[in-house]
Amino acid sequence: MFGSVITFIIALLTLSLVIVLLRRGHLREKYAILWLFLSLVTMVLSGFPQILLWASQILGVQVPSNLIFAVALLLLVGITLHLGWELSTVEDEARALAEEIGIIHVMIADMQNAHNAESSTPQRQPSSTTQT
Repeated sequence: MFGSVITFIIALLTLSLVIVLLRRGHLREKYAILWLFLSLVTMVLSGFPQILLWASQILGVQVPSNLIFAVALLLLVGITLHLGWELSTVEDEARALAEEIGIIHVMIADMQNAHNAESSTPQRQPSSTTQT
């Protein structure tokens, strides 16, 4: 019973922290949904441990805590895969931006060289004589 109360309190603190981070803009919504869902599920399971017992019996798991560990492992693998995909996307975007910056630097240098070449050559003044 005491463990369920502690688990409920930790889940409630996690839920509160996620909401605060979300409101301050430190956590994006797509990541907050996962944490909100996990903290709500933890709160429900700590309040009604019979649900975990029932799920472990249905799935044929001997010890209900093993079911929690298996689900946690699957979630961690999924999160790792998703973050790896996000990282690859960000790396591709960073590479494209770096290439664009390099091209812009070359263009600016070419324009400066062209401007310097124009200003160093003597410019012809239009003649003031008119032809009739």
